[in-house]
Amino acid sequence: METVAASVNILGRTYKLRVATGDESALRKAAEAIESQAKVYGRQYAYNDHQDLLAMVALTQITQLTKIQDSLSYKDTDLAQRLQSIDSLLEQILHPTRNSL
Repeated sequence: METVAASVNILGRTYKLRVATGDESALRKAAEAIESQAKVYGRQYAYNDHQDLLAMVALTQITQLTKIQDSLSYKDTDLAQRLQSIDSLLEQILHPTRNSL
């Protein structure tokens, strides 16, 4: 995997990283989203330092990610059950003699 050097700025701090070549754009978008959300929290809530804001952003984002993963897991299970039903129906249609025994 080829990597490139990238740096992003979040709440006045620069973070230098090495990322996969195709991931640099996503990294920059993520940094912008973190910065934006932290500023929103900064306007809405009392905070002691930027670490508090970053913790709030992390908690919010991971909560959303967890919900998405749980939803996808349910959909995967549901899809597998439906595919199994379809497979059984096709098996009955294509091989009726096997199923009559």
